[in-house]
Amino acid sequence: MTLKVTVGEQEGWAVLCVSGEMDLVTSPVLRQRVHEAVADGRRRIVLDLSEVLFCDSSGVGVLIATRRLIRSFQGRLRLILPAKGAEDGSHVNRVFAALGVRRLFEVFPDVPAALDEAATPLSA
Repeated sequence: MTLKVTVGEQEGWAVLCVSGEMDLVTSPVLRQRVHEAVADGRRRIVLDLSEVLFCDSSGVGVLIATRRLIRSFQGRLRLILPAKGAEDGSHVNRVFAALGVRRLFEVFPDVPAALDEAATPLSA
């Protein structure tokens, strides 16, 4: 399966909607789109991963590298994870839980919440 990344802008945020599988072969696509957004001056990025079906450690590595990149520019990164939590079988959420990385990110239930400056991230 491939990885599709569409890039848009909403309320001053770059919103990257990601769908498909994030693995060793496809994760560089997301890395490239993030780097393009940053090169274009974007410092506030929402990664909507709600349509990601699979994520391996290389996909998580790209997310952690994205966090580091955005922080180096004093930017902000917010994630939307699949609606189903780890207990409901979402592979992405299971991987985040197994690796203990969810606490590194501001996670929101959906894009409107992520764009809301007053919204509180979901607990880790």
